[in-house]
Amino acid sequence: MDYPSGDIFIGEIIGTAILVLFGAGVCAAVTLHHSKARASGWVVISFGWGFGVLAGAYTAGPLSGGHINPAVTLGIAVESGVWDKVPVYVAGQMVGAMLGAVLAWLAYLAQYRANADAERSQPTLGGFATIPEIRSPGVNLITEIIATIALVLPVLAFGLTEGLGTSGTQTLIVALLVVGIGLSLGGPTGYAINPARDLGPRIVHQVLPIPNKGTSDWGYAWVPVVGPLIGGAVAAVVFNAAF
Repeated sequence: MDYPSGDIFIGEIIGTAILVLFGAGVCAAVTLHHSKARASGWVVISFGWGFGVLAGAYTAGPLSGGHINPAVTLGIAVESGVWDKVPVYVAGQMVGAMLGAVLAWLAYLAQYRANADAERSQPTLGGFATIPEIRSPGVNLITEIIATIALVLPVLAFGLTEGLGTSGTQTLIVALLVVGIGLSLGGPTGYAINPARDLGPRIVHQVLPIPNKGTSDWGYAWVPVVGPLIGGAVAAVVFNAAF
């Protein structure tokens, strides 16, 4: 569907903001001191991000189609050959990701403040952006590429199943797919699989006045941007060759 550029921009801001609000929110809930969900684990984080995709994509869908991810936008562009709206999608996604990160920070403002006074204050980047469990940029990049292919290739293939898009079921399936990727492939890097989801909140983490926040880790920041973009493009090439 050919959505107007203005609708795309607004839709992607709103949808991506909801995605990151849920996702950054669940990461803060699990990791911060004085949160009722503290230490509830990776399953909770995976479902939180999945529900964020569900809410964000359904909300943005009528306005933009609900990409809420530059890797998905790139994959669709490579598959279709239509590139003119890509900058509008990505701009909306970046603005939305930063907005969602700010909202999540405000929701957990007391916890972020209490973290600085806790007996064992901890870095706060994990509530905003991804951090690899074992830092090896080449291997981390491969993980992000594989995980993003596992997202974008099924997303493209779902479009071949008659009725999924018009019924709205496709968005639900994509949300469950994101939960599955988190559970299966999220362990090594925290599964960005979305450049805006990582870069936007990382920028926000850099500029927010969070006490004892630690580093924003810009030396690693290229991995969760480049990896998903490569993965999205590769998924589209594979899709065009196979289908």
